[in-house]
Amino acid sequence: MAEPKCKFFGKCGGCATQHVDYELQLKNKEEVLRNASGHTGNIQVFSGDPYNYRNRMDPHFRKGGIGFREKGRFGSIVDVNECKISNKKLNELLKEVRDHWPEPDYFNPIDHTGTLRYAVIRTPQNDSSISFVVNQDSTRVEEAIQEVKEFARKTTANNILVTYMPAKSDMSIGSDYIVIKGKDMLEETLLGKTFYYSVQGFFQNNHHMAEEMHRYVNELLKTYDTSQAHLLDLYGGVGTFGIINSDLFKSVTTLESFQGCTDSAVENIALNGAKNVEAVCKDAKLLKNVELPKPLYVITDPPRAGMHPKTIRQLQDLDPELIIYISCNVKQLAKDMPKFRDYDIKSAAIFDLFPQTNHMESVLELVKKR
Repeated sequence: MAEPKCKFFGKCGGCATQHVDYELQLKNKEEVLRNASGHTGNIQVFSGDPYNYRNRMDPHFRKGGIGFREKGRFGSIVDVNECKISNKKLNELLKEVRDHWPEPDYFNPIDHTGTLRYAVIRTPQNDSSISFVVNQDSTRVEEAIQEVKEFARKTTANNILVTYMPAKSDMSIGSDYIVIKGKDMLEETLLGKTFYYSVQGFFQNNHHMAEEMHRYVNELLKTYDTSQAHLLDLYGGVGTFGIINSDLFKSVTTLESFQGCTDSAVENIALNGAKNVEAVCKDAKLLKNVELPKPLYVITDPPRAGMHPKTIRQLQDLDPELIIYISCNVKQLAKDMPKFRDYDIKSAAIFDLFPQTNHMESVLELVKKR
C-alpha cells in the first residue's frame, strides 16, 4: 500500500490507484497486457515520474471555484486547488483561473443553466493555453467573454480561447471558438522534431513518456532494412510517427480522418523538411482506396475504440511486413489481436503515460508468420 499524495484522492474521480505502490501498479499493468495480448515472452515496462506529469486537464467551473468531477457522481464537482499528477505550469494556471473567478457563473450539468463550463488547460513543453468552454445557450455569454478578456490581459498563459458548446453537449473541445489572446495552435518537440497541433485537438498529455515511446518505436524500426520500403502511419494525427521515422523509409503516408489534423500534418511535414512524407485525409475504413507501395510497414495508433473490423481486414489484405500496434485501450486490444491471424507478436512494451490510473499505452510488434 502507498500513502496518496493528493488530499482529494478517493473523492476526485481523476485518479484510481494512488493508494497502490507504484512498482505494483506497473506489475499489474504488465499482467493486464499479458492477459489481453496473449504474449508469453518478456514485456518491457517504461515509466517516469508517477506524479507531476500531465500537461492537460479539463477542470469544471463550480459554485465557489473550479475542480473535477466527484467519483461516482456525475453532477457533483470537487473543489480542487492543486492536481498532484499535473505539471507545475498547469497548476500555476489553475491557480490563476481560481483567483480570477472566486464565484463564477458556473454551468449546472443537471438543469443546463449557467455559463462557464470548462477551463481546458494545456501546458506542453514549449507552450501553454486555456480554452474557456461556455454554454452557448446562456444569456450571459457576452458577459463571460468580457471576463475572459480581462483575465487574458494578466494571465501567464500564452494563448486564450473561448469555445462555444451547446447546453446538452458535454464536450470540452469543439470547432466553434474565438481566439482572445495568442493563437489556436500549440507547439511541441519530440526527438528533435517540432510539431504544431490545435488547441482543440489531441496530443499526448505526458511529454516525457510520449517521447520515450517514440524513441522505442524508432529504435524498433531500425532493426529492419526499410531503406526501400514504404511506411503507413495509420490514424496519423498531426504526423508525429510518420515524420519522426521518415528518414528510415523511401516514402511515408500518414493517414488521418480529421481534416484539421491533416492540415497540421502538412504544415509539420514542411516544417521538419520531411519531403518523402504525404499526409492524406481519409477514414481508415477506406484504406483500400489509398495507394501504398510495397514492401509495406505499418504503425497503427487507433483511438480508444480500436480498429474497425473493416480496417483490419483491409490492412491484412495489404500484407505488410510489420505492424506496430499502439493501443491506449487494453480491453479493445484484446478484441483486436485475435483478428491478426497471419501475424505473431514478436515483442511487447508498456509505456506508463498515465500513472495513478489504470490506463497505459501498449506497443506490440507484429511480424508476418512464415
